[in-house]
Amino acid sequence: MFPKASELDGPQSEQGSCRDLRFKVWHAVTDPRLIPLWTATGAGARPEGFTTTVGARFRFIARPKPGWSGIVDCVVLEVDEPRLLRYSWTDHGGGETTEVAYRVEAHGTGTRFTYDHTGFTGAGRLLMTQILGHVRRKMLRVGLSAVLNDLDEDGRLLPGSTLKPRT
Repeated sequence: MFPKASELDGPQSEQGSCRDLRFKVWHAVTDPRLIPLWTATGAGARPEGFTTTVGARFRFIARPKPGWSGIVDCVVLEVDEPRLLRYSWTDHGGGETTEVAYRVEAHGTGTRFTYDHTGFTGAGRLLMTQILGHVRRKMLRVGLSAVLNDLDEDGRLLPGSTLKPRT
């Protein structure tokens, strides 16, 4: 089981450890069919056009909320499979561009996954870090844990899993 993430480096950095399952974690966080399964506990975003190719443009599409269209425009900036995925994050309605990085690394006899969302500036910085920090913690502690628990070591859903991948 993936333990609860602990806050490190502020509310936008989440980290947790489990057995050495780097490829399993990488698959869970980069397979477009699995991403909506763990993001559903947050804003429920599904990727559209996502690949782990540097320069790839994609969108996260979630349920709209007052003041937010539910769409985030992204560009893959860096990939070092299965260690690092870094992409830009810009609200479809405009605003500043921030960066998200997933880091997967061996840690002792286990695996550490770190999710960083950086680059917030200005007056809205505190508000955005609080709102997104709450969403991210729930997504990773509840959503990603459930997905990891239902995947085999190769990143495939186990027979009998109640999780249904998105197509």
